[in-house]
Amino acid sequence: MGFLSCLFRCPEDGLAAAEEEECSRVAHQDASVEFSESSESCPLKTESMDMEGIQRNGAHDEALIFTMRELADATNNFSPDFLLGRGGFGCVYKAYMNGGQVVAVKQLDLNGLQGNREFLVEVLMLNLLHHPNLVNLLGYCVHGDQRLLVYEYMPLGSLEDHLHDLSPNQQPLDWTTRMKIAAGAAAGLEYLHDTANPPVIYRDIKPSNILLGEGYHAKLSDFGLAKLGPVGDKTHVTTRVMGTYGYCAPEYASTGQLTIKSDIYSFGVVFLELITGRRALDSNRPREEQDLVSWARPLFKEQKKFPKMADPLLQGHFPRRGLYQAMAIAAMCLQEKARNRPLIREVAAALSYLSSQTYDRHDAASRRHLVGPSAPRAQDDLVNQDLAMPSQHGAETSMHDQSNHFVPEGKEHCWSGSNRTSRGRVVPNGVDRERALADANVWAEAWRRHEKENKIR
Repeated sequence: MGFLSCLFRCPEDGLAAAEEEECSRVAHQDASVEFSESSESCPLKTESMDMEGIQRNGAHDEALIFTMRELADATNNFSPDFLLGRGGFGCVYKAYMNGGQVVAVKQLDLNGLQGNREFLVEVLMLNLLHHPNLVNLLGYCVHGDQRLLVYEYMPLGSLEDHLHDLSPNQQPLDWTTRMKIAAGAAAGLEYLHDTANPPVIYRDIKPSNILLGEGYHAKLSDFGLAKLGPVGDKTHVTTRVMGTYGYCAPEYASTGQLTIKSDIYSFGVVFLELITGRRALDSNRPREEQDLVSWARPLFKEQKKFPKMADPLLQGHFPRRGLYQAMAIAAMCLQEKARNRPLIREVAAALSYLSSQTYDRHDAASRRHLVGPSAPRAQDDLVNQDLAMPSQHGAETSMHDQSNHFVPEGKEHCWSGSNRTSRGRVVPNGVDRERALADANVWAEAWRRHEKENKIR
């Protein structure tokens, strides 16, 4: 593989330890560099990287090697006017290549928290793994101490840009778009866990790492912390604890033992952010509400409180039963014990279904007006007509009739809309959990078959 030709060595684990120490972030670093007309970018030396077992997915082109001159010209010498944002790796610039192609250029911050190793991991991972829900790496540049990555440009920025600290004239994400973004991120994660060989543990799922293209098509980005998962009879990989505080699974944070279920927990935190509009950690809130998961866990036990947990910016415009189902998925992902969390394929199937359902808030509002406040049960039924799903025979049946018991515990079920007096808990265990997951797969597969039949017609 020509891509793996070597000119410099990645630091070994022991030498890379210094890169994990906390460094103060500079307010602004002059990104201009000195280079000659004949400046060349070096291929990567990857002898110390444990990537030999991973298989290339599909016949995709290898990442290109860009020169520093090309990238400096494309960003107007890394002008602040071209700056898109700053992350753990460094600054990201919008760039205009020769021929008019718009790309994103990420430049390693020499004083930052990530270094050569993370740079190499990202290049290798994205050069070998390709999926519609993973950001596309176009190339890289190595010039002296400079390390740069060139990606496809994602015009809508990151999920964080649309979820937190919105500008006064910025419209909040509606319910359907939130479910679509979650489903896209889950699809990317499903590819990493189930299709990549060996599986890849992403390890850094958070809103700023979910980029959005046209139509809010979600793609996972920033693979610097990704790790190859356990193979054979191994149940986990042991590694230094890295990631973002507030998103790390508790067992990984305490023991350093990493599994694909660690990603499920992190995804659950992001999904809960999508539902509630709250940050994973927010010091500006009252003490008991600063940690999102700790705040939400007691509330998962009472479905009557779910509407109050939803993002106030939604202004109540969401399908009630869809909210219950989304909360159930989040609760399953956030189980403290890793073995109780679902596999990503189960989460992706459920979200694929939820994102396929449309919600017309204007139509829902008119129906609520017609029903009136004296008939809350009928109101709920009307508002949730948009959550009907096709049965295995293509006929429309409601979620309540088909399978709305995705996350049961004991005798009560959180997803049931018919038992308003119950206080269904969402802590699945044992046989109940297996039945719930099987039910979810049944209605998700039925929907997929129905969609396939419609395309054939």
